Amino acid sequence: MPASLRLSLRFVALVGLYLVAISFATRFVNTPGAVTLFWPAAGLGLAAVVRYGLRWVWFIPAALLLAYFSFHRVPASFMPYSLASNLLGTVAGGWLILRIPLPDHMDTRFAFRMLRGGLLMSAISALIGVTGMVITGLIPKASVLDATIKWFMGDLLGIVSVAPALLLLNFRHPADGSLRETRGYGPEPEKLAWNIVLAISYLLMAWGGAQGSSYALGLSSLPLAAIVWSALRFEPIHTAIAVLLTELLIGALAGLGLAGFQPPNGPLDSAILLSYLCLHASLPIILALTVHERRNATRTLLRQARTDLLTGLPNRSAFEARVRSLLKDPTEPPLALAYLDLDNFALVNDTSSHVAGDALIVGVAGVLGAGLPEDDLLAHLGADEFALLLRNCSPTMARERAQALVRAIETYRCGWRGQVLTATVSIGVVPFRTDDADFPELLSQADAACLSAKELGGNRVCMAGALGGEVLDRTTAMRWAVRIREALEQHRFELYAQSIVPLGKSQDQQRHFELLLRLRDERNGGILMPDQFMPAAERFRLGVRIDREVVDMALSWLEENPQAAQQVATCSINLSADALADEDFIRFVAERLRNSSFPASRLCLEITETSAVRDLARAQRFINDMRALGCRFALDDFGTGFCSFNYLRALDVDYFKIDGSFVRDLDSSPLSIAVIRSITDIAHVLDKQTVAEHTENVAILAALRELGVDFAQGYGLHRPEPLAQYFASSPVMLTAG
Repeated sequence: MPASLRLSLRFVALVGLYLVAISFATRFVNTPGAVTLFWPAAGLGLAAVVRYGLRWVWFIPAALLLAYFSFHRVPASFMPYSLASNLLGTVAGGWLILRIPLPDHMDTRFAFRMLRGGLLMSAISALIGVTGMVITGLIPKASVLDATIKWFMGDLLGIVSVAPALLLLNFRHPADGSLRETRGYGPEPEKLAWNIVLAISYLLMAWGGAQGSSYALGLSSLPLAAIVWSALRFEPIHTAIAVLLTELLIGALAGLGLAGFQPPNGPLDSAILLSYLCLHASLPIILALTVHERRNATRTLLRQARTDLLTGLPNRSAFEARVRSLLKDPTEPPLALAYLDLDNFALVNDTSSHVAGDALIVGVAGVLGAGLPEDDLLAHLGADEFALLLRNCSPTMARERAQALVRAIETYRCGWRGQVLTATVSIGVVPFRTDDADFPELLSQADAACLSAKELGGNRVCMAGALGGEVLDRTTAMRWAVRIREALEQHRFELYAQSIVPLGKSQDQQRHFELLLRLRDERNGGILMPDQFMPAAERFRLGVRIDREVVDMALSWLEENPQAAQQVATCSINLSADALADEDFIRFVAERLRNSSFPASRLCLEITETSAVRDLARAQRFINDMRALGCRFALDDFGTGFCSFNYLRALDVDYFKIDGSFVRDLDSSPLSIAVIRSITDIAHVLDKQTVAEHTENVAILAALRELGVDFAQGYGLHRPEPLAQYFASSPVMLTAG
């Protein structure tokens, strides 16, 4: 429809409604000098200018002129005053309301703004109208008070009873959609019962008044009770319409003296009746809006609790709740759960800022949601991770749809401050049926499949069912990671000691030992070995946390046992590869040693050769920092990762711990003999010492002595035992020979 035609039809409709309101009000007027008891046109005019703007106020004089020349005859001398009172009053009231931007929805604050605007409109209209009536001789000066009260209160009653219904029904602010929200309100059967009760209350009110009671107006409490019911249980529009109908009915009965209702006599009666009707109309509206606001606030809080603020998608808890509800339905068709993780997303945050990363996340969310079937559910789990529930989807279909998402993300380009941001995604998919599925297990399998996709290079899809044991291993590792975190929080790690025995002829009486880590099983109290939990710890970046725990436990025990600490010549502690790059770990060790009574010079930190040669510069900085504190260093598993001895000049360590794979074969492998001899000779040239790991028998021990190795360690010399038990026994000594 053309805009001009639509505006014309709106103008005609407003004029028509205004004429109907005037016709209703004039039913209460018997003489030209009388003031109508109820002027509903005031509410229509104010609602129109609030909804459409002050420029639409001109429909009011147009309607008035039509009324004057048709059914509502007034003296020609009074017409200018009548026009001015309605026009200027509406402009003043509308200006007071519109001088502050309208809210997104009609709330109690806006309702009081409307009330203030209505009071101003009624006052100006009454002042101009009654003045005109006096000047034109329609009323004597003695009737000014009565006329002013009736004009003011009649306009105000029209505003409080008519304007809310019109604003909520058709004239509400365009941005407001909340007042038509039906969730959380009374069901349809209750609304039907309410409609019946309201109609019965009208009939009882009219019947009771017709019986000739002097208190007929008190029967208006019957529909008021129904209106309060509506305010508490239904949308505000129901209450507003009920108020409109009720006030029109009571106004008509009282104004026309029908069904036992008596018209007011004198200013006091008019003031009491109209004040009562204004309260009768306004209070239920305020109550309805207040209840509605509280419902909206509750809905908003619930929505925020279940919605990701960045993307507007459901968050993890909402996604989990939805999936769990589907798992309860055995008739649900085949489903698939997809876990999505952007590849190398940290690079975007590091190079372009976290704001750019957020922009990319929002864009990716839009790409993932585009074309998504209505039954599917997409959620943002946090950071760069998403989850997707695919419904009515076979494994083949799930793979194809996931691959389509991979291609869509790969081709997506996000513009941000002159930059073009790109992303790829790894997706893990697990198909399932509701009759044999558990949400935590499904999410764990999908996450594990996603990690497999990332390890394969990213930008691909991995199906959990197709990966078989690999996903099972990864899921097991993830569970181990959870157990490790709990163990760290509950301090369930224990320290064992294994002697490192000098092989020289002049042996000191002090103790050289390596601390070995054990984990107390929370299930049965048994002891778990490092090879059971350390791979998972390293995989999920928990190695440094374990390193901190071990250093703190070792120093705490030695501080609490000073007599044992005096026996220590070397206490060796293994460190993970991640510790070399962790500045916080260096600061932690430095602070811990400064506050410790145990000398740092007796502490030997062991790092593996492979972790050191991976980044020689970083390894040397770490070693220098620790040596500055007084610590010594050992290069562990030596001989497994080097292809040249040149790098040894860059690493200032005290010991080379010869890898056990060479030591175990020493009595049968000429190559092992040659490697150990080479390592020992080079160590001595560099003024270092060697430690042979996995020394298992007397023959190997004798061969190590012959090759000039300085220390030996292994089950053939000493089996690991709890730290306290280790110090309770005598040091392991070898006979000279």
